[in-house]
Amino acid sequence: MSATNVVIQALNDEGQIPAYAARPAGDVKGAIIVIPEIFGVNGGIRKKVDDWAALGYLAVAPDIFWRFAPGVELNPDIESEFQTALGYFGQYDADAGVRDLEASIRWLRSEGAEKIGCVGFCLGGRLAYMAATRTDIDASVGYYGVMINTMLDESHAIANPLMLHIPTEDHFVDHAAQKQIHEALDGNSKVTLHDYQGLDHGFAATMGHRRDEAGAQLADERTRTFFADHLG
Repeated sequence: MSATNVVIQALNDEGQIPAYAARPAGDVKGAIIVIPEIFGVNGGIRKKVDDWAALGYLAVAPDIFWRFAPGVELNPDIESEFQTALGYFGQYDADAGVRDLEASIRWLRSEGAEKIGCVGFCLGGRLAYMAATRTDIDASVGYYGVMINTMLDESHAIANPLMLHIPTEDHFVDHAAQKQIHEALDGNSKVTLHDYQGLDHGFAATMGHRRDEAGAQLADERTRTFFADHLG
Protein backbone atom coordinates (compact mmCIF):
# COMPACT_ATOMS: atom_id res chain seq x y z
CA MET A 1 0.00 0.00 0.00
CA SER A 2 1.18 3.53 -0.74
CA ALA A 3 -0.34 6.76 0.60
CA THR A 4 0.10 10.36 -0.44
CA ASN A 5 -1.52 13.77 -0.51
CA VAL A 6 -3.23 14.56 -3.83
CA VAL A 7 -5.16 17.41 -5.39
CA ILE A 8 -8.60 17.00 -6.97
CA GLN A 9 -9.88 19.55 -9.47
CA ALA A 10 -13.16 20.98 -8.20
CA LEU A 11 -16.11 21.34 -10.53
CA ASN A 12 -16.79 24.58 -12.40
CA ASP A 13 -13.20 25.78 -11.95
CA GLU A 14 -13.91 26.51 -8.28
CA GLY A 15 -10.40 25.54 -7.22
CA GLN A 16 -8.43 22.52 -6.09
CA ILE A 17 -9.48 20.16 -3.32
CA PRO A 18 -6.68 18.79 -1.14
CA ALA A 19 -7.13 15.09 -0.37
CA TYR A 20 -5.39 12.12 1.20
CA ALA A 21 -5.24 8.99 -0.95
CA ALA A 22 -3.98 5.44 -0.51
CA ARG A 23 -3.47 2.81 -3.19
CA PRO A 24 -3.42 -0.96 -2.68
CA ALA A 25 -0.29 -2.90 -3.40
CA GLY A 26 -2.03 -5.26 -5.80
CA ASP A 27 -5.09 -5.26 -8.01
CA VAL A 28 -7.75 -2.63 -7.27
CA LYS A 29 -11.16 -4.01 -6.21
CA GLY A 30 -12.86 -0.67 -6.63
CA ALA A 31 -12.65 2.77 -5.05
CA ILE A 32 -13.99 4.33 -1.87
CA ILE A 33 -14.37 7.97 -0.88
CA VAL A 34 -13.99 8.40 2.88
CA ILE A 35 -15.97 11.51 3.83
CA PRO A 36 -14.69 13.07 7.06
CA GLU A 37 -16.54 14.18 10.13
CA ILE A 38 -16.41 17.84 11.14
CA PHE A 39 -12.81 17.39 12.34
CA GLY A 40 -11.08 17.42 8.96
CA VAL A 41 -8.80 14.82 7.41
CA ASN A 42 -7.20 13.98 10.75
CA GLY A 43 -5.30 10.90 11.84
CA GLY A 44 -8.45 8.87 12.38
CA ILE A 45 -9.73 9.56 8.87
CA ARG A 46 -6.34 8.83 7.31
CA LYS A 47 -6.32 5.50 9.15
CA LYS A 48 -9.69 4.63 7.64
CA VAL A 49 -8.33 5.45 4.16
CA ASP A 50 -5.28 3.27 4.79
CA ASP A 51 -7.47 0.42 6.01
CA TRP A 52 -9.54 0.44 2.83
CA ALA A 53 -6.39 0.42 0.71
CA ALA A 54 -5.11 -2.55 2.70
CA LEU A 55 -8.29 -4.37 1.66
CA GLY A 56 -7.62 -3.69 -2.01
CA TYR A 57 -9.52 -0.45 -2.65
CA LEU A 58 -8.21 2.81 -4.04
CA ALA A 59 -9.32 5.16 -1.25
CA VAL A 60 -9.40 8.93 -0.92
CA ALA A 61 -10.53 11.42 1.73
CA PRO A 62 -11.24 14.90 0.33
CA ASP A 63 -10.81 17.93 2.59
CA ILE A 64 -14.46 18.96 2.97
CA PHE A 65 -13.54 22.30 4.60
CA TRP A 66 -11.06 23.35 1.91
CA ARG A 67 -13.00 26.49 1.00
CA PHE A 68 -12.60 28.18 4.39
CA ALA A 69 -10.29 26.07 6.60
CA PRO A 70 -7.97 24.11 4.32
CA GLY A 71 -5.83 21.50 5.99
CA VAL A 72 -7.49 21.76 9.38
CA GLU A 73 -7.13 18.73 11.67
CA LEU A 74 -9.10 18.73 14.91
CA ASN A 75 -9.28 16.39 17.90
CA PRO A 76 -12.87 15.74 19.07
CA ASP A 77 -11.58 14.83 22.54
CA ILE A 78 -10.32 18.41 23.09
CA GLU A 79 -13.31 20.62 23.94
CA SER A 80 -11.99 23.81 22.32
CA GLU A 81 -11.30 21.94 19.07
CA PHE A 82 -14.72 20.27 19.24
CA GLN A 83 -16.33 23.72 19.48
CA THR A 84 -14.23 24.96 16.55
CA ALA A 85 -15.49 21.98 14.53
CA LEU A 86 -19.11 22.85 15.36
CA GLY A 87 -18.45 26.34 14.05
CA TYR A 88 -17.12 24.92 10.79
CA PHE A 89 -20.22 22.75 10.53
CA GLY A 90 -22.31 25.91 10.72
CA GLN A 91 -20.34 27.48 7.84
CA TYR A 92 -20.42 24.41 5.63
CA ASP A 93 -22.45 24.35 2.40
CA ALA A 94 -23.60 20.75 1.89
CA ASP A 95 -24.70 21.43 -1.69
CA ALA A 96 -21.15 22.50 -2.52
CA GLY A 97 -20.00 19.41 -0.67
CA VAL A 98 -21.91 17.16 -3.05
CA ARG A 99 -20.19 18.89 -5.95
CA ASP A 100 -16.89 18.05 -4.28
CA LEU A 101 -17.96 14.41 -4.04
CA GLU A 102 -18.79 14.47 -7.75
CA ALA A 103 -15.32 15.88 -8.40
CA SER A 104 -13.85 13.07 -6.28
CA ILE A 105 -15.80 10.50 -8.30
CA ARG A 106 -14.41 11.98 -11.51
CA TRP A 107 -10.87 11.92 -10.11
CA LEU A 108 -11.19 8.27 -9.11
CA ARG A 109 -12.47 7.39 -12.58
CA SER A 110 -9.50 9.22 -14.09
CA GLU A 111 -7.30 6.98 -11.93
CA GLY A 112 -8.87 3.87 -13.45
CA ALA A 113 -11.57 3.05 -10.90
CA GLU A 114 -14.75 1.54 -12.29
CA LYS A 115 -17.08 0.96 -9.34
CA ILE A 116 -16.98 3.61 -6.64
CA GLY A 117 -18.48 3.78 -3.16
CA CYS A 118 -18.44 6.31 -0.35
CA VAL A 119 -18.50 6.04 3.42
CA GLY A 120 -19.08 9.07 5.60
CA PHE A 121 -19.28 9.94 9.27
CA CYS A 122 -21.44 12.57 11.03
CA LEU A 123 -21.60 15.42 8.47
CA GLY A 124 -19.94 12.94 6.13
CA GLY A 125 -22.83 10.54 6.82
CA ARG A 126 -25.25 13.19 5.64
CA LEU A 127 -23.12 13.68 2.52
CA ALA A 128 -23.13 9.93 1.89
CA TYR A 129 -26.94 10.05 1.87
CA MET A 130 -26.85 13.05 -0.47
CA ALA A 131 -24.41 11.23 -2.75
CA ALA A 132 -26.93 8.38 -2.97
CA THR A 133 -29.72 10.75 -3.98
CA ARG A 134 -27.79 13.17 -6.20
CA THR A 135 -24.92 11.27 -7.88
CA ASP A 136 -24.40 8.01 -9.74
CA ILE A 137 -22.13 6.55 -7.06
CA ASP A 138 -22.42 2.76 -6.93
CA ALA A 139 -22.86 2.32 -3.16
CA SER A 140 -23.01 4.60 -0.12
CA VAL A 141 -22.65 4.10 3.63
CA GLY A 142 -23.43 6.68 6.31
CA TYR A 143 -22.47 6.44 9.97
CA TYR A 144 -24.59 8.56 12.32
CA GLY A 145 -25.46 11.00 9.56
CA VAL A 146 -26.93 14.28 10.77
CA MET A 147 -29.96 16.07 9.28
CA ILE A 148 -30.93 13.17 7.02
CA ASN A 149 -34.46 13.46 8.39
CA THR A 150 -34.68 16.95 6.83
CA MET A 151 -33.87 15.56 3.36
CA LEU A 152 -36.14 12.54 3.13
CA ASP A 153 -38.04 14.11 0.25
CA GLU A 154 -34.98 13.18 -1.86
CA SER A 155 -35.20 9.48 -1.05
CA HIS A 156 -37.13 8.68 -4.24
CA ALA A 157 -33.93 9.43 -6.17
CA ILE A 158 -31.85 6.71 -4.49
CA ALA A 159 -30.79 4.56 -7.44
CA ASN A 160 -28.01 2.45 -5.91
CA PRO A 161 -27.56 0.70 -2.56
CA LEU A 162 -27.36 2.79 0.61
CA MET A 163 -26.62 1.61 4.16
CA LEU A 164 -27.08 3.78 7.26
CA HIS A 165 -25.72 3.01 10.74
CA ILE A 166 -27.95 4.61 13.40
CA PRO A 167 -26.97 4.70 17.11
CA THR A 168 -30.22 4.89 19.06
CA GLU A 169 -28.91 7.36 21.65
CA ASP A 170 -27.34 9.78 19.16
CA HIS A 171 -27.47 13.17 20.90
CA PHE A 172 -27.31 14.91 17.50
CA VAL A 173 -30.09 12.79 15.91
CA ASP A 174 -32.94 12.38 18.37
CA HIS A 175 -35.51 9.57 18.57
CA ALA A 176 -38.07 11.58 16.57
CA ALA A 177 -35.59 12.07 13.72
CA GLN A 178 -34.68 8.39 13.80
CA LYS A 179 -38.36 7.48 13.60
CA GLN A 180 -38.78 9.70 10.55
CA ILE A 181 -35.81 8.03 8.86
CA HIS A 182 -37.18 4.55 9.51
CA GLU A 183 -40.68 5.46 8.35
CA ALA A 184 -39.36 6.93 5.11
CA LEU A 185 -36.68 4.36 4.28
CA ASP A 186 -37.61 0.99 5.81
CA GLY A 187 -39.68 0.11 2.76
CA ASN A 188 -37.05 1.18 0.23
CA SER A 189 -35.45 -1.89 -1.33
CA LYS A 190 -32.25 0.07 -2.03
CA VAL A 191 -31.75 1.00 1.63
CA THR A 192 -30.47 -0.99 4.62
CA LEU A 193 -30.77 0.51 8.11
CA HIS A 194 -28.93 -0.82 11.15
CA ASP A 195 -29.76 0.38 14.67
CA TYR A 196 -27.17 0.20 17.47
CA GLN A 197 -28.99 0.08 20.78
CA GLY A 198 -27.67 2.36 23.49
CA LEU A 199 -24.80 3.79 21.43
CA ASP A 200 -24.12 7.47 20.83
CA HIS A 201 -22.82 9.62 18.00
CA GLY A 202 -19.23 8.86 17.02
CA PHE A 203 -19.25 5.26 18.22
CA ALA A 204 -17.19 4.11 15.21
CA ALA A 205 -14.48 6.75 15.49
CA THR A 206 -11.07 5.24 14.81
CA MET A 207 -9.73 6.39 18.17
CA GLY A 208 -10.66 8.47 21.19
CA HIS A 209 -13.21 8.33 23.98
CA ARG A 210 -16.26 8.25 21.67
CA ARG A 211 -15.41 4.83 20.22
CA ASP A 212 -17.41 1.77 21.27
CA GLU A 213 -15.26 -1.20 20.31
CA ALA A 214 -17.99 -3.81 19.87
CA GLY A 215 -20.33 -1.45 18.02
CA ALA A 216 -17.56 -0.16 15.77
CA GLN A 217 -16.40 -3.63 14.84
CA LEU A 218 -19.95 -4.76 14.04
CA ALA A 219 -20.71 -1.71 11.91
CA ASP A 220 -17.37 -1.86 10.10
CA GLU A 221 -17.82 -5.56 9.30
CA ARG A 222 -21.25 -4.81 7.85
CA THR A 223 -19.72 -2.00 5.79
CA ARG A 224 -16.92 -4.22 4.47
CA THR A 225 -19.45 -6.87 3.43
CA PHE A 226 -21.67 -4.24 1.82
CA PHE A 227 -18.86 -2.87 -0.33
CA ALA A 228 -17.61 -6.35 -1.20
CA ASP A 229 -21.13 -7.14 -2.47
CA HIS A 230 -21.68 -3.93 -4.42
CA LEU A 231 -18.24 -2.85 -5.61
CA GLY A 232 -17.06 -6.33 -6.55
